Amino acid sequence: VDGRRTVGPEAFAKIAPACPAMAHPITVRNLFDALTNSTGGRLHFLIYHKYLTSLDDVLRSTKCISGGHKAPALDLCDGEVVLDIFGAATTQPVLQHIGTSTWPGRLTLTNHALYFEAIGVDFSYGDAVVYDLTKDLKQCVKRESTGPWGAHLFDKAVMYKSSSINEPVFFEFPQFKGHSRRDYWFAVIKEVLHAHKFIRRYRLVGFQKAEALAVATLGILRYRAVKEGFHILPAYFKTTLAFNLAEKLPKGDKILEALYGQLQEHCSRFRGGDDLAAQGSSDELALADPFPLSAFTLVRMGLLTLRKEDNPEERDFAVGDVQIGRTSSVQMALERSVGYSGRVEAARATLDQVKVEDIDTNVAVLKGISVSFD
Repeated sequence: VDGRRTVGPEAFAKIAPACPAMAHPITVRNLFDALTNSTGGRLHFLIYHKYLTSLDDVLRSTKCISGGHKAPALDLCDGEVVLDIFGAATTQPVLQHIGTSTWPGRLTLTNHALYFEAIGVDFSYGDAVVYDLTKDLKQCVKRESTGPWGAHLFDKAVMYKSSSINEPVFFEFPQFKGHSRRDYWFAVIKEVLHAHKFIRRYRLVGFQKAEALAVATLGILRYRAVKEGFHILPAYFKTTLAFNLAEKLPKGDKILEALYGQLQEHCSRFRGGDDLAAQGSSDELALADPFPLSAFTLVRMGLLTLRKEDNPEERDFAVGDVQIGRTSSVQMALERSVGYSGRVEAARATLDQVKVEDIDTNVAVLKGISVSFD
């Protein structure tokens, strides 16, 4: 902190992820950029305080819903957390389009599924239709336009399709101007899908699965906090959703590999228990990546309950939670991936500037770009 009471990106990136609710190492730089969008790349205390206030409101709201207050009557499974709800019966319901049929209703997103409850003539909600986001069902989510009788008039919808349903489902989010509400729901639904894709890819179970879902859950809650507190939605390479970012960045699979390696490493530390602590020196423990505490953050907030066999005691992970002055494997993979993303953005800018009809010229430009990546 300097005399002007501001903080730069390096300090924020090193310190903020120590509190998992506040930031994650994969997206902390993008979060800083979002918070300092109008302050010249320096984080003022007033902006920081505004972010924490907005985040606290979101966390309290989520805990209130999870505690049963204002919660939809849904049959949630163990470890399922309600992330957001939209669609009041009398003001702004979500419109579900299937073919030429349209139903107003309420949409609920959890870290496992989408639930749509249609509104009846007495403004009560019917039984929820469940769209499972956890299974490998060739699921696809896209931004789409909708309108009466299938006409593509309003660019305010999210299209969802999978092998478990006969035809695509469109969820329209009415908004007088713009489509930021739709863009938000598109992003958070994709984040849940990508998190479960990561879980299936590495066959995560138990605590590892809970940690992956907790990373996605806290990421979405932070995304809500930025949206509600600052009215912005960072997009593409600047998103603050960890799994969305890893899927979009060039070589983003290396980030996910590093995240999986981090989970493997610390689960092996759990299995080692006190023997590992007794045998290893403090220098050896310092070589380990910082432990991801997202799942335990949700536990302490009352949003998640871990099974006894998946809940190692805190003494097993107290050492090395926060390490300042070194770079973790996840951060190193992220830095390499971001470096490639700069090349991709430059390549896109080059293609946007080249507007010629001669196909040979376009081929030459593409060849030149490909050489720059070698």
